[in-house]
Amino acid sequence: MGSLFDLGGQVAVVTGSSRGIGKAIAWHMAQHGAEVVISSRRQEACEEAAAEINTATGRKAAVAKAANISSKAELQALADFALATFGKVTALVCNAATNPYFGPMSGLADEQFVKILMNNVVSNHWLIQMLAPQMLERGEGSVTIISSIGGLKGSDVIGAYNVSKAADLQLARNLSVEYGPRGVRVNCICPGLVRTDFARALWENPDILKAATAGSSLKRIGEPDEIAGMAVFLASRAGAFTTGQGMVIDGGATIA
Repeated sequence: MGSLFDLGGQVAVVTGSSRGIGKAIAWHMAQHGAEVVISSRRQEACEEAAAEINTATGRKAAVAKAANISSKAELQALADFALATFGKVTALVCNAATNPYFGPMSGLADEQFVKILMNNVVSNHWLIQMLAPQMLERGEGSVTIISSIGGLKGSDVIGAYNVSKAADLQLARNLSVEYGPRGVRVNCICPGLVRTDFARALWENPDILKAATAGSSLKRIGEPDEIAGMAVFLASRAGAFTTGQGMVIDGGATIA
């Protein structure tokens, strides 16, 4: 039968993959046999991450292509690069996101709210529309959007970010309905608090960290590798009957 988690023959594009959760996802996808396109804003950072993966796997499993998710033209260049390099993309992971504001929504500037929605929702829509057609033509593929447990609850400090992550969950549901009959699955992963630079404002503050982990079952913060396994699952044969879902990985933070 082969491994349920074998990604041999697959090509994955992972945004925001030069560090944090995105890098862990790209690394583990490559370890499971996929070819991976590393992408973030800086080409140098992408190349460094790709080199690390290639050294770890002992093969040229990763290539680098910088793209700013706020630019539709750069995302199109990323999609074109991936297809020109590998001939196909079988797994898209929309991981890159923005949160330029920390505080109550009453203090949120219009330009900050627009930036959050554009980068965290609209940019995902753009890249999916660029890469989904060739998946649909073949009748197979997967799209995974990194949402957040923030999309499932309210907050007095990251409310606008939570709005965007709730929208990502609905984007996945809508597209799973549209794409499912043609063999393409769309899901979200909803991490809890994970030790990344992106979430530093939440876990570096001892009081916020204590409050964030006090109600969780595991009583601790998560690590990027602990999110990556779900991305491998969703792209693999193991996840072939999973679509339209928001897979919560939060150490039990949302169950109580």
